[in-house]
Amino acid sequence: MSWRVSADIGGTFTDLVAIGPAGQLRTRKVSSSVGDYGRAIVEGLGQLFAEVGFQAREVEEVLHATTVASNAILEHKGAKTGLITTQGFRDVLEIRTLRMPRLYDLTWEKPAPLVPRYLRLGVTERVLHTGEVATPLDEAEAVAAIEALLAEGVEAIAVCLLHSYANPAHERRIGELIRARAPKLPVSLSVDVLPEMKEYERTSTTVINAYLGPVLGRYLTGLVEDLKGGGLAAPLLLMQSSGGLMPAPEAARLPVRCVESGPAAGVIGAQALAKRIGMPNVISFDMGGTTAKAGVIEEYQVAQAAEYSVGGGIMVGSRLLSGAGYQVKVPSIDLAEVGAGGGSLIRIDAAGAPVVGPESAGAVPGPVCYGKGNTQPTVTDANVVLGYLNPAGLVGGALPIDAAASRAAIAEKVAAPLGLSPEAAAHGAHLIAASNMIRALKAVSSERGRDPRGFALVAFGGNGPLFAAGMAEALGMRRVVIPPSAGVFSAVGLLASEVEVHLSRSWRRPVAGLDPAALEEAAAALEAEARERLLAQGFAPARIAVQRTATLRYSGQSFELLVPFAAGDSPAALAEGFGAEHERTYGHRAGAAEPVEIVALQAVGRGLPETPRLPETLDLPPGLPPQPPRPAYFGPKQGWLETPVLTRADLAVPRQGPAIIEEYDCTCLVPPGARAALDGFGNIIIELGEASP
Repeated sequence: MSWRVSADIGGTFTDLVAIGPAGQLRTRKVSSSVGDYGRAIVEGLGQLFAEVGFQAREVEEVLHATTVASNAILEHKGAKTGLITTQGFRDVLEIRTLRMPRLYDLTWEKPAPLVPRYLRLGVTERVLHTGEVATPLDEAEAVAAIEALLAEGVEAIAVCLLHSYANPAHERRIGELIRARAPKLPVSLSVDVLPEMKEYERTSTTVINAYLGPVLGRYLTGLVEDLKGGGLAAPLLLMQSSGGLMPAPEAARLPVRCVESGPAAGVIGAQALAKRIGMPNVISFDMGGTTAKAGVIEEYQVAQAAEYSVGGGIMVGSRLLSGAGYQVKVPSIDLAEVGAGGGSLIRIDAAGAPVVGPESAGAVPGPVCYGKGNTQPTVTDANVVLGYLNPAGLVGGALPIDAAASRAAIAEKVAAPLGLSPEAAAHGAHLIAASNMIRALKAVSSERGRDPRGFALVAFGGNGPLFAAGMAEALGMRRVVIPPSAGVFSAVGLLASEVEVHLSRSWRRPVAGLDPAALEEAAAALEAEARERLLAQGFAPARIAVQRTATLRYSGQSFELLVPFAAGDSPAALAEGFGAEHERTYGHRAGAAEPVEIVALQAVGRGLPETPRLPETLDLPPGLPPQPPRPAYFGPKQGWLETPVLTRADLAVPRQGPAIIEEYDCTCLVPPGARAALDGFGNIIIELGEASP
């Protein structure tokens, strides 16, 4: 086995991990290079290679999770995109579904469409939902629309015609007409991106794919060239929002599948960890410098969502609070995300109350203690004042910090206006940040019908282990797991991921009276296509696994639920699976007489590796040198306590809190009353008090 490397770009840091033929796990954390994210990857890998002592030619694959796609949407810096649709439907993108994230907020405004109205053109044609052509395509009109968009200098074109999922002929023809006139122009057809019903979701997803295509394409082309310049000719694979990997050329063709690329990697890592240590039910908590993300693993399975919104503010993760951003209907890990990280700014609002985030200092200028020009205190500055973080430096001393500057900023900007001491103000900010992030944990647990007290909390990211124990205790959870290399754990999760192919098609049928043979035929066709695509990527037939799923709903419902099923399962078994999932999610199910209908079918193909993606035992990097105890503040009841500063290895003997475990990539806080120890896999296990009844 050769070396495998992974790179996860965050808003503040870029995390790099390499795993060697004997299970050597080596890490590097570098500041993200905003504006040219690939530079931090190439330079950081060069440092890692030099430190570990292996050559770039020994790397067999490079795995990557990136925020390039999501940032392009958030910052409205995607390609100039045109849209061709059925005459009379050019405003679907603007009308949307009339969902509002805040029902009683009269000041809320829909985000501006990614394609302005003058670049949205209709053509004469009409296909019925049955696939029957009611009005033939007017090719002269289509050509005129194409030429008008090209004259406007569009960089990509999306094509989304009414009911094309039932009959793609007109969309395919328009695609041919575009390529005949602009062979190099990126074209996104909805039948290739999302061949499913629901007009707004299909249009929005197709437009986002076109909008991101040139941006991600340029980024990946430049990254591949830079990697080759550094001697790295290994294939580049990207993390999808669903938690699977896809080759870089496929990601450039379907960038919409990589919008939530970064957050997905950490959940996959948590799933691999859960299987290894025998904990079937865990909640993953990933807190970095800008945001905090939560996901749920139940019975070792990652919870999946069929769609989500992006670009409309912070993703709360509630089905009742949708509609804020741009709808993306592709498979994704069911995540909740809030604007809380180490770089989140602390301020006093107009009413005189302290507020933490969602605005962030990011990588530049970063927290006040970084000394890069920021004067507004952040969560990291609060943790420095509280004594939780090393007052001399972070990242093993590679990032010097100015603890006095943190204390001065907290004192002036937060403590003085509130009439508090600096430590009391900092502790309040720490608790506010924790309460913001508890929203994310609730969104993937109690709001999904799951009791968090039945789960362990797996915490990672540069700041996750600092907050995990306090948050778990507030939710009545009794166990926290801090994996090795927790600060770069999302990059470790990349190394555990597998190649995936996702296919779907609308297939609306009532379950009652459904011919089992028709269901099997439709599902088998999708499964065969998934196998063909993986065969084309070099996987042997024996190394391919395909899972079938269906989206179902009670007749008349607006929302569906995803239900897995196997070959040979009867329609009645599928309906029973839907009823059970409905009850688990919403707390009730309808009676047996309530009609259930299938809305769509899906197939997920996985390319299984010849050897395990992560070996059974890992050779972990050495820990930091021992540090003397230091005072840490634990609120008005305990006050300042002299707190031992430990290494992970010190927990081979169980310790009672308070304790601080310092590592190269993160710091873990064990509060008073908690107990911490290492398990047989090198994980820190923090045991809290008994859960409330």
